Amino acid sequence: MILSELLVFVIFAALLVMSPGPNGLLIARSVGLSGKPRAMINIAGFISSFYLHGLISVLGLSAIIMKSSEAFFVFKLLGAAYLFFIGIKSLISAYKYSIQNTHQSKENNLKPEKFAEYSKLSSFFEGFLTNALNPKVSLFYLAAFPQFIGQSDSVFYWGLVLVTIHAFMNAFWFYIIACIVHKTKETFVNLLFKKYLNYLSGIVFIGFAIKLVTSKQTA
Repeated sequence: MILSELLVFVIFAALLVMSPGPNGLLIARSVGLSGKPRAMINIAGFISSFYLHGLISVLGLSAIIMKSSEAFFVFKLLGAAYLFFIGIKSLISAYKYSIQNTHQSKENNLKPEKFAEYSKLSSFFEGFLTNALNPKVSLFYLAAFPQFIGQSDSVFYWGLVLVTIHAFMNAFWFYIIACIVHKTKETFVNLLFKKYLNYLSGIVFIGFAIKLVTSKQTA
């Protein structure tokens, strides 16, 4: 791989990382509900899923999926189903916040509350599955990534290098996002804000799922 090709990959990957999507929404939601540590675990999940994407691409499975409209459609449905699940989960959490405060005054609702507890393992898999089934990331590794690693004898080496670069860029970007959101933690521990953040997150995640299922893009 020559330097110009590597530069093109870095630019392409940077635009992909910074474009709005489920990953960024998950980070904002995690920081808002449970603080920055949960978002860091989400990011660890992101990074792990990049290596899964890269391995699948290097092994040539991406070519099979891209050539089979049925396999590609199933892959899209899996991604949409998970996004829909996260959306419903967020809406349920928002509803629970509403029930919890039905008999409380507005003044009590506005009092700051501690961050919600969370499971490290479930937070890791939230990040892993959200990125693994993220439509834009999946399509990148299915269609574009193989073009950068080519068919040389060092395909596994270059695949590992490019995945690591992409994972590092992703971790750096979402760490910044998490820090920015964390700066406003006084707002994010507000119980009413948690409720509306869950409502918003749920609606947007479900919207991503519907958009993915109804998109006309085929393999």
